[in-house]
Amino acid sequence: MANAKEARLARLLRAGRCLDIALDHGVCNEPTFLDGLEDMPALMDRLVAAGPDAIQLNYGQSDLLQHREGRDKPALVMRLDMGNPYNATRHRVMWALLQNEHDPVLPAVQRDAACVVVNLFMLPDEPELFRQCVANIARVRADCDRYGMPLMIEPLVMQAHSEGGRYAVDGDAEKIVTLVRLAREMGADIVKADPTADPAEFHRVVQAARCPVLVRGGGRENLQQVFARSRVLLDQGAVGMVYGRNVYQHANPAAVVAALMAMIHEGASAEAAWQLYEKTGT
Repeated sequence: MANAKEARLARLLRAGRCLDIALDHGVCNEPTFLDGLEDMPALMDRLVAAGPDAIQLNYGQSDLLQHREGRDKPALVMRLDMGNPYNATRHRVMWALLQNEHDPVLPAVQRDAACVVVNLFMLPDEPELFRQCVANIARVRADCDRYGMPLMIEPLVMQAHSEGGRYAVDGDAEKIVTLVRLAREMGADIVKADPTADPAEFHRVVQAARCPVLVRGGGRENLQQVFARSRVLLDQGAVGMVYGRNVYQHANPAAVVAALMAMIHEGASAEAAWQLYEKTGT
């Protein structure tokens, strides 16, 4: 099934590069993640028209993309797992489960996905959550091999849960590199990694992955800062981004997509991306 996997990867990575817009936040069961995702059909219309390389969805929303006519639409990246680490409230039991435990990759095949994605959580003092993620990946990896489906692993190193807050990303390069290396050892075809606290160290993440690396976006930030950091990360060897809230929670998601696509596919500077955003957004 190697040819099937290569065909799907070619559909996802245009000339080896990719902007994947993540809209799969509904399974996090966190209300603040849904700001901007209330009207999924309308948002999908806007994003498909904007033309990113891929859109990341869960099975229950994937029809909004895959039932559209025509060939010129973004590739589907389907999330296969869900869990509770993103909740503002810390739970007694932390968990991460596959959405379909019987045949987890089959729904992605049925919906003609180009790739599937699974989390690899590392939270302080939560070894059972980590074990669940490893078990999920092992199960999915076997099915990906059977179906010729590329596997994107999302290694997430988190800081301790803050009182009244939630788990925050730990940008420690050593921890990120180590977990990314584990993702590669488990057979990742693509890695979706957090940026290092010092973006200039991100080349170490790319080296550890030994496969295409896409940068995870996280929470909404100032767009000029997002563009500036994105340029550094791309220059460090990332082949693209998986951005969600930094796209759909802005007033004009299509303008953000246009700016990011220019950076990823045309080598635009952060300044040029900002100018394009302002021009497209008017």
